[in-house]
Amino acid sequence: MNQAYEVVISGAGPAGLTLAIDLGRRGVRTLLLERNAEPGPWPKMERTNARSMEIYRRLGLADAIREVGYGPDTSMDVFTAVDLATPIARLRYQTVREQREWIAATNDGSAPLEPYQLVSQYALEPLLKAAAEALPSVDVRFGHETVGFEQDDGGVCVQVRGPGDDMQRVRGQYLVACDGGASFIRKTLGIALEGRGRLAHMAQVQFRSEQLYDRIPIGKGRHYYLADGAIVVVQGNRTDFTLHTSLPADSDFVPVIRGYIPGDYDLEVLRVNEWDLHLLVAERYRERRVFLAGDAVHLVIPTGGLGMNTAVGDAIDLGWKLAGAVQGWVGPALLDSYEHERRRVGLFNRDASGWASQGPQRWRAAVTPAIHAAGDEGVAARAALAPLADVEQRRVHEMAGAELGYHYAGSPVIATEPGPEPAWELNTYVPSAQPGARLPHMWLRDGRALFDLVGDGYTLLALPGAPDIEALVDAFAARVAPLQALVLDEPALARVYGAPLLLLRPDLHVAWRGEHLPADVEALVARVTGHGTDSQPVSAKDECAGIRELIIEAAAPALETASSEG
Repeated sequence: MNQAYEVVISGAGPAGLTLAIDLGRRGVRTLLLERNAEPGPWPKMERTNARSMEIYRRLGLADAIREVGYGPDTSMDVFTAVDLATPIARLRYQTVREQREWIAATNDGSAPLEPYQLVSQYALEPLLKAAAEALPSVDVRFGHETVGFEQDDGGVCVQVRGPGDDMQRVRGQYLVACDGGASFIRKTLGIALEGRGRLAHMAQVQFRSEQLYDRIPIGKGRHYYLADGAIVVVQGNRTDFTLHTSLPADSDFVPVIRGYIPGDYDLEVLRVNEWDLHLLVAERYRERRVFLAGDAVHLVIPTGGLGMNTAVGDAIDLGWKLAGAVQGWVGPALLDSYEHERRRVGLFNRDASGWASQGPQRWRAAVTPAIHAAGDEGVAARAALAPLADVEQRRVHEMAGAELGYHYAGSPVIATEPGPEPAWELNTYVPSAQPGARLPHMWLRDGRALFDLVGDGYTLLALPGAPDIEALVDAFAARVAPLQALVLDEPALARVYGAPLLLLRPDLHVAWRGEHLPADVEALVARVTGHGTDSQPVSAKDECAGIRELIIEAAAPALETASSEG
């Protein structure tokens, strides 16, 4: 059966589902294909960071996601320990409710609009699937595998194998590969991965207990990093847990788990999933009308939670650009900008993940047999190790700069300002409204969030001191590009954002800012919609060289263990 769509997505993990929802909300006829018959049962990721929760708020899904994850008062603390009865150090972190209170009291641009959320992937994906299926322009087909494709100047023909080996051909103007780390589409295109692969082989043991969470001897937390390299993770429902270990997958894990977690509690091992650790990024994110996103183009160690959250960022960067392409108002540079913008983030996050994973290695390298000793000797040995564990373990859980501070300065569709680029640090988020940066969240005087007023197209934000904006509004209309003008009497915003005029993209990144309209408003609109630029950007690989030098230390030949999302 031949069917025509505007965008075909292969793969219904978080990247594919988020992209399908974004496209569907924009009225784009979208086909979402997934070879598995239903979302998988594996926890995989479990921390949706603040930036991703801002994105899901804009998609109308933040509250629903919180309903299937950790409660707002559930402990977010992290333990380093010998076992779950013998602590080394406890790292205290705000609960979701505490973080929300901090956000409500902060209005200098330094806080996100949404707190993070712990939610297991097996709970998140069904929710996203239902949201995609509810959109009339999205056709969701689980149990349908992409087995071939060919592209021409007008689109992509996709060969699909459905239930019972039924073969179909579908056509889209564009194809997006969200088909995971072993991406069939990436391999078919001959796109190589760059970095370090197969650093270690791990087993993720998923087990269930109705009683364990309330009986953990050293206290309630979300992660327990153990001195021998294992990790115990509490999942969002607090009855499922995972053990990350380098033990063989066919081990008898019941006594292993009870050895790590002493006490009286029910225990059922549900499944064991094997996987490899990688630090890899694809050499390119696009081949003509085929785009790649998520794990298909970046594979990172889950340390720090930069896997799924980077995939959500890919989807939200690509969605509005593809929508504009099928609606006919974008120029070629806008689609070209996807690779420039997101590969740069992929490289940064790949290396940030490697840097974070070195933290647990460092304190574990200082472990001595004395930490297992009874009495004063063991107490003293663990107390001596605690300061190092406290410092180094924080690498995994405190990467606000990577989460909120990434930017697209230098992109062909950003009116990049002269001088230094916005700060892009690993651990610290420095608010900036320079072009390319994510607009810092601000509260308005009436208590509303500015983000909630920004629409799905471009937004021209005019603050006190702004000149007449009619010429820029007219220039967007001439391009038939979506623009809303938002005129606000909010002096605090102008002080934080550094200018009374800001042009925002649909993804809340700043495309341009100024005291006055540029002399040639048509040229500005042409640039930000992809119809023309006055300079060529530096390649993403070249731009990231300095970043990698800042955050990467001498890497071990192999990393000792995996860690769950930070």
